[in-house]
Amino acid sequence: MSERTDIDALIDLMARLPGLGPRSARRAVLHLIRKRALLLTPLADLMQTVAATARECLNCGNIGTGDICTICADEKRANGLLCVVEDVADLWAMERSATFKGRYHVLGGTLSALDSVGPEELRIPRLIHRVDAEEITEVILALNVTVDGQTTAHYITDQLEGRVTLSSLAQGVPIGGELDYLDDGTITAALNARKRIE
Repeated sequence: MSERTDIDALIDLMARLPGLGPRSARRAVLHLIRKRALLLTPLADLMQTVAATARECLNCGNIGTGDICTICADEKRANGLLCVVEDVADLWAMERSATFKGRYHVLGGTLSALDSVGPEELRIPRLIHRVDAEEITEVILALNVTVDGQTTAHYITDQLEGRVTLSSLAQGVPIGGELDYLDDGTITAALNARKRIE
């Protein structure tokens, strides 16, 4: 039996990444090795830097390289709008759209009785504090349309009702979506959120 190498260990680590299995990890590692100067060395250097500097923003929970992320530090984004998301991946997805120009609040998950996750395990108390401290005028709940996501949205609504305008993302048919491929819940949400054509 052959001896395990650092390359094998790298493949095993890469296979643990979301979306990569053992076969994809082998291909990725082989590609990196073949492009050592162009990809592998700069990637290794950047990974070492990020490992040393990445941290959660103390204000919103985003990931950045300082105690306060660039979004929270940007005064132009202090416009009274606060978008609440479940995790950093959701924040980054919203940022990719380049549509929202306010600030964010990352909860760090959703309420879940089954998993014993209550408001104190999430950043809900911090959210309530921010609404008061930062002169927030509207909180946009951009939570996933799951049982736990909707439970969390209802809880936050109860906590903030009367203090601030509350809204949620529209739900329904995605752009380019075909009705035949949509689930019943999405079709129902789209029908209920229909708007007049003008």
